[in-house]
Amino acid sequence: MRVTTRRSLVAAVGIFAPVSIFGPAAFQTRTHGAASHAAASLANASHAAEPRVDTTGVPSWLFPLPPPTPPRVWDTLAPIGVPRSRVALTENQLHDLFSAPDWAPASHPRMPAIVARGRKPAVYACGFCHMPDGQGRPENAQIAGLPAEYIVQQLADMKAHRRRGANTGPYVPNDFMQRVAENATDAEVEEAAAYFAELKPRQRVRVVEATLVPRMTKAMGTFRYAPGRDTESLDGRLMEVPVDFNRHEHRDPSVEYIAYVPVGSVARGRALAASAVAPGLLSCTGCHGPQLKGAGLIPPLAGRSPGYLVRQLVGFKTGVRAGLAGAPMGPVSTALSLSDMISVAAYAATLKP
Repeated sequence: MRVTTRRSLVAAVGIFAPVSIFGPAAFQTRTHGAASHAAASLANASHAAEPRVDTTGVPSWLFPLPPPTPPRVWDTLAPIGVPRSRVALTENQLHDLFSAPDWAPASHPRMPAIVARGRKPAVYACGFCHMPDGQGRPENAQIAGLPAEYIVQQLADMKAHRRRGANTGPYVPNDFMQRVAENATDAEVEEAAAYFAELKPRQRVRVVEATLVPRMTKAMGTFRYAPGRDTESLDGRLMEVPVDFNRHEHRDPSVEYIAYVPVGSVARGRALAASAVAPGLLSCTGCHGPQLKGAGLIPPLAGRSPGYLVRQLVGFKTGVRAGLAGAPMGPVSTALSLSDMISVAAYAATLKP
């Protein structure tokens, strides 16, 4: 995937230094002591009653939400379409949590009922958020092609509160997923997992390195371009935005996204992924494969939403993702600064899934 640098917007070129954002310096720094301590904690993980959780300083921009608005009554008559689809849906259909909008029914196998419609009142249609083809959006996971056993384990971890979000306030995507995990039956989870595991992931994100970016506002789990031609400083953040916000809102599976990252992130991420971030730890490629396409039950990272990947790394580091399957990520994430996480996620997003 080509990496674009917006030179017309770049005011200064250089690799961004790690951002101090997680409280005490020892928590941010890649040191042998921190890694050794995390490894020792990992050895006793199965005996700990509750994982250590510290979300102090988690940046709010990682979990964007739009300003509150009064409830709307969605139109039930006017047809809405998206490019390259003959399907027409209404506003009401596009916002029905128990009916996955399917713009391209010929592009995937027939959805099981739990994926297409869910089960009222608390198990939303899996395909509503994760899309009928499993590609997801920046605010949630791309689950197409993930091992079925891995998906089942993640739902079990959510149900047992071993996997939560690192957000310090309400975050609708996490809240919805938690409700589904707590109410879905084992049979429903296994059926959905088997369906999504057979699908093929696609690359939908283009990584753009920049210092200044078009001015944006917060949307549900992502950003959107503000009207006009104003710019703002990226300021060490990662900002993921749909190229066409209306198509994003209409849950168009072919809409593409741009992820703005600090200049030098991809090259830095490539180097980080190929090396141990602290003595005694494996590199990203050592577990997830040379092209980060996963191995066995270890999930693929290539071509996935970088914003989503950073949220998961922050989850491991803060202790809110504490399932045993993800235990090896504890000491790795502890050794990473937020800037490191952005760099690795940016690099992973440039790879073909």
